[in-house]
Amino acid sequence: MASNQDQPWLLENGNLKGLVKENRTGRTAHNMSSSSLRKKSDLTLVSKIPCSLLRQFLANLQEVTLGTKLSILFPAIPLAILAQCFGFARPWVFALSLIGLMPLAERVSFLTEQISFYTGPTVGGLLNATCGNATELIIAIFALAQHKIAVVKYSLLGSILSNLLLVLGTSLFCGGIANIRKEQKYDRRQADVNSLMLLLALLCHLLPMLFTFAAGASASVTSDPSLHLSRASCIVMLIAYTAYIVFQLWTHRELFEAQEESEDDGVVSDEAPVIGFWSGIVWLIGMTAVIALLSEYVVGTIEEASDSWGLSVSFISIILLPIVGNAAEHAGAIIFAFKNKLDITLGVALGSATQIAVFVVPLCVIIAWIMGINMDLNFSVIETGSLALSILAVAFTLQDGTSHYLKGLVLLLCYIIIGACFFVTESPLHHSNIVNPGLKSSNTAVFGA
Repeated sequence: MASNQDQPWLLENGNLKGLVKENRTGRTAHNMSSSSLRKKSDLTLVSKIPCSLLRQFLANLQEVTLGTKLSILFPAIPLAILAQCFGFARPWVFALSLIGLMPLAERVSFLTEQISFYTGPTVGGLLNATCGNATELIIAIFALAQHKIAVVKYSLLGSILSNLLLVLGTSLFCGGIANIRKEQKYDRRQADVNSLMLLLALLCHLLPMLFTFAAGASASVTSDPSLHLSRASCIVMLIAYTAYIVFQLWTHRELFEAQEESEDDGVVSDEAPVIGFWSGIVWLIGMTAVIALLSEYVVGTIEEASDSWGLSVSFISIILLPIVGNAAEHAGAIIFAFKNKLDITLGVALGSATQIAVFVVPLCVIIAWIMGINMDLNFSVIETGSLALSILAVAFTLQDGTSHYLKGLVLLLCYIIIGACFFVTESPLHHSNIVNPGLKSSNTAVFGA
């Protein structure tokens, strides 16, 4: 192997990029999941460039764009921009933007992990805790800016359902088939913590809807108290998420650290960073800006795609958006299930669901509050009922600390029937979130009216 002096592109600001292994602590399940889709880049040609600045830029560019197995999807990003600029059909802009978001989500995880090499595991964990679902949060903010509250609720609900049922179900099913003659076990303690957090989120989602039913009054009478209750519940959830982060990163870190994998398992071992600290910051800002641009395209074209494809906005938001947006992370969870590494799989699926339910959803309500938009936690009966039954199904599935393919199959079938429910539901984009007993919701109600 060449020495560091022979590889000057590994130096940035006079400091060696590589760090000793002793400075690296256990990695989270999200880090391990993302690593399963990475590949090493060959920097032979880049090393021959005489200009050090150009060599460093091209090395970083190669690591960021070609260091993932999803690099083949990067051309969708300029195609989406061109389709938007030249006025192509709006469904094409929507589809290309969705495809372009897939590798970007994985690259954000890669960059946050690279930065964590320099900041330490605690700050790196905080970055992962806040940026782990950056794509969903950015899409939600753009939807809020356009007063498309239904898209926000649908997409966030879909992300929770996708992680709990589709990802976990597929992982347990595939892992059970691949290891059918092996006993599959996992640490119940992490699953119990996440299940408890999800039940808290479910309570906060249920109360605004139950309050509306119990009041038995018109929407104008119950809307303000329900909104105030939702905002109070969001503050409680954010406090709980803060405690969850302290629990995860300080007091009980050992429960959430994933065992290191070797290269023999097909996972790139990242014992040293391949991108400098400031380069990682710049690339992370750039990736976030591109995600924001594509998110704006997605939100602006979702109605046209719905009309063109004959699919309801609820189905696209709850089923398609989460599947595409988290495809890289989901694939990693399934890969580790094949290897009978269920602790990593559960950390990805349950960790993402918990982060969205207890952090992203209440944060969106608070952001909407700051923007002067009335967004509450009343997701209506079908949405809230689907969330409740999904959380309960997962809690029962994981209660004994063992797994087999039948558990995964049942969770997967639950997701399919929920998807079928939203497929046949013709929910308009602009609908009332208030549910009154004995009254049919109007299909012509408009937000802000």
